[in-house]
Amino acid sequence: MPELPEVETIKRDLQKIILGKKILKVSVNNPMVIREPSPEVFKKSLKGLVIKNILRRGKLLILELSNGSALTIHLKMTGQLVYPGGFKNSRVAFYLSGGKILDFNDQRLFGDLRLVDDWGKLKFIQRLGPEPFDLTYSDFKDMLSKKKTKIKPLLMDQSFISGIGNLYAAEILFRAKIDPRRPAQSLTVEEKEALYKETKKVLRSAITYGGSSIDDYVRLSGKPGNYLQFHRVYGREGKPCFVCKGLISRIAQGGRGTYFCPKCQK
Repeated sequence: MPELPEVETIKRDLQKIILGKKILKVSVNNPMVIREPSPEVFKKSLKGLVIKNILRRGKLLILELSNGSALTIHLKMTGQLVYPGGFKNSRVAFYLSGGKILDFNDQRLFGDLRLVDDWGKLKFIQRLGPEPFDLTYSDFKDMLSKKKTKIKPLLMDQSFISGIGNLYAAEILFRAKIDPRRPAQSLTVEEKEALYKETKKVLRSAITYGGSSIDDYVRLSGKPGNYLQFHRVYGREGKPCFVCKGLISRIAQGGRGTYFCPKCQK
């Protein structure tokens, strides 16, 4: 699933290209991805509206529109936004002023498109924890001290901190030299500081390189992100650690695969 760096990359790409454009027509080729309102009302209501602002909250994209409503887009596992689009396999096509099309693709139909009056009232939004870039070290330290949860699942908990998923949690913990199985409250002051710094550093770097193209993620242009070359543990089970040359391990945590280096991460 695209995480904060991937969704932030798409947001920034959209801001450069479709901000200020009018939605001339919407074609819904598969209604399963339209969660609210009905597909017919969705199409009719969007027609003629101008895209005034583009935001991101956690892993959610928000397109604020000229009548005060908002189009929210959650890519989930296989969702993609591609511009210029117009491809036959798109699930939803947005025909924009200027003569080009924004496609929403989703092979497995897990995506979530909504047209809402107030995106701030969405249950998903109200459950979100703070954005990583908004956290001070003092706040982060206090949040960790109250948690007995193992640190990797905690970083992935969207009600604790928003936007971090399986991939970046693994990469952050490797760089902070913290074993993903450690309880959060067991971390030393030095480890908490390292985790705080590496969280922001890894996410910023991933955004700079356009995210990680794992599975179906692509940028708005359809091209892959380039952060994959900087992965140190994710997807590298049985391969030598770039630091100690020991082998990268994979364990199951909360139903997800966790990659780490047993020698470097304590």
